[in-house]
This record gives sequence, C-alpha cells and structure tokens, in this order.
Amino acid sequence: MKKNQTNLITTTSAILVILLTCIYMDTVYAQNTMKFISPIDGDMLCAYDGKMIDGELLTTVTVSAPSGSRIKINGIDAKPSGDVFTADIRLRDYSNQIEFTEANTGSKQTVTVFWLKNYVNKYRLSLDDNILFLKDISEHSARYKSIFENPYLSFLKEVHDTYGTKIHLNIYYQTEGFNLSQMTDKFKNEWKANSGWLRLSFHALQNKPDNPYIASGYDEVKKDCEMVKAQIRRFAGEEQFDHVTTLHWGAATLEGTRALRDGGYTGLAGYFNVGANESPVSYYLDMNQRRHLFERFIWRDNKEGIIFSRIAIVINNYKLDKIVSHLSSLKMGTHRPGYIDLMIHEQYFHPDYVEYQPDYRQKVMTAVKWATDNGYTPAFLSECIFE
Repeated sequence: MKKNQTNLITTTSAILVILLTCIYMDTVYAQNTMKFISPIDGDMLCAYDGKMIDGELLTTVTVSAPSGSRIKINGIDAKPSGDVFTADIRLRDYSNQIEFTEANTGSKQTVTVFWLKNYVNKYRLSLDDNILFLKDISEHSARYKSIFENPYLSFLKEVHDTYGTKIHLNIYYQTEGFNLSQMTDKFKNEWKANSGWLRLSFHALQNKPDNPYIASGYDEVKKDCEMVKAQIRRFAGEEQFDHVTTLHWGAATLEGTRALRDGGYTGLAGYFNVGANESPVSYYLDMNQRRHLFERFIWRDNKEGIIFSRIAIVINNYKLDKIVSHLSSLKMGTHRPGYIDLMIHEQYFHPDYVEYQPDYRQKVMTAVKWATDNGYTPAFLSECIFE
C-alpha cells in the first residue's frame, strides 16, 4: 500500500511538473511572440502617419500576439484579426509612450515614439566636403568685402535669394595648404547676420582617407569635432552652430557616434543604404535598423538619444535630366518623406576638380525648384526634428 501511494505521489508530482512547465512555456512563448509591429520604439511620426484631429495625431498602432489574446493599447481594446491587433490612438506631445497589455497573462510592452509637428513639406539644401571656399575667402580677405564675393558662396546666396532656401554646410578642418585656424575672422558679423539661412557643422578632419572614422574610438572623433566647432565659433560665431551634421562617409563606431552626440550633434544625416554594392553611410546601425530607416526616412535610437535622418538625394550622383524623376518617385513610396533633404558635395562646383560637373548650378537649382514647386518650404532639419 505504501509503495502504491509513493508511486501515485511520484506520478502526480511528475504530471504537475509537466503541467506547470507547459503553462510556463506557453506564457514564455506568448510573451516572445507579442511585439509592436508599427510603430516601433524610436519611430518619429508625422502627419503622413495618421489624421490630424483637434490638433492631435490619430494614428494606428499594430501589435502581433497569439490568436485569442485580449489586447489593450493605451487602454483601448484592440481589434483582432488572427494574430494581428490594431487600435487607433492619439499622440499629443513630442514624446509619447504607447503601451499594450495582454489581459490573460498580464504581459505588457511599452515603446516611446515621437510626433514631429513641423516636419511635413519642409526641405533644406545640405552640402558636404566643404573647405575650399573657406580657403579662398581667407586668401582673399584683404580684397573681399563680403564672404559672398567667393563664387561658391555667391551661388548659394543666389539659391537662397531665389527660393528662400536654408543651406547647411558640413566642413573639414583642413586641406592642402590651409586649416581652419588660419581662417579670417574679418567677416564674423556677416556670418552671424546670415545664420538664419546659412549654417556650418563639423564633417571631418580632412577629405582623405575615405571612411576616416570607421574604426575610431570616442577620443579621436571628439578631438576632431571640437577642433572644428571651436574654429566655427571663432570666425563665424555661436549663431552658426547647429545640432545636425553629416559625418564624412557616415561610417562610425558606436563610441565615435557618441562623441558626436556629446559634441552637440544629436541629429545625424546619412544614406542608410541596404544594397550590397552601396556604401551604407549609416554610422553604427545594423542592417535591420538601416532597412527601417531607409523606408521611413527618420528614426531615433532611444537608448543613445540620437536621431538619424535619411538624405533624399545626393544630387551630384544624378544626371540633370534624372533629378526630377527621382525626387518625384519618393512621393509615391509607402512612406513618402515629410522632409526632403537635398545634398551635394562642394568639390564638384570647382572647375579645377578632376570630376568637375559643369552643370552643378543647374542641378542644384533643378532640385530646389522641384521642392518649391511641390509645396515644400525651407527649414533646417534641426527646426523640424527636435522639440
């Protein structure tokens, strides 16, 4: 009798362990299969992501969970369709928390997303690899009465005067025979006076080598960044500082990118390419993050406090007659960009450059005219992505 009782207890215990294990595994499985589909943590939403109602953004939140789950999203009962659940919620603030809960298990997940109220139908012109025009201004400082006597800046002012364009220049510290410590401060007041439409930011120490910061640690990036920032403040004034930049080649370690962030550059532009034969220009982001950014054009790494923004076109990479068709194609995408970032490089402007583009002026004017004709108004990126 005692032996049978012992066997019964052992068998019952084993069954109980199995049942508890199954319940635990089912719970773990349910938790692991529940996730936000859209938006995800760090997404930055605009008017294209929903409807404007009473000054708020009504947007659809989509969650994946096992069929039969009871999902609430920010307290709203989500509509089930198999293992997909949706609910429309309102975003009121720049930063917003979205939480979904599963009533059967008590499981919950939270993401932080952002609502960009001043993002849609804005554009800027951004130019990389800048240094030669600064060398020219410094070398002719005795003769020039204005920075806009420099042919390059004169052209950019023409763009601004014609279309009201806001223009952002990412600059090197040095080139052959010149560095920023030699830049004249004679025109400091003029730089300040034009800071409402013209800004300067750190780009790199110099043009070569390619991908200069692809393996750099925090200290190297920080040193180069601070050198350029100090000189911008000296010859152009604090008014020229902006919280957005594009790193040369856009390749950096996490530590290097943190150095940019700590230097005040909390918004970073890039390409975020996903093709095998394309330069990613995507800082430290992995392939999944790049794919997401390439599709949505903007995303914030909430862990690092850095906003990444995709450049819409690198103008010098396109023939003149292809610029309009490329820009127009962006409006047809699943996630058309609210903000259009037009970019080109300085060196293609200069006739003595080996890859000089004689239609440089027409290319820039064509891109800017397209933006204007399609209802985009000038705004620095920093005016649109920060609170």
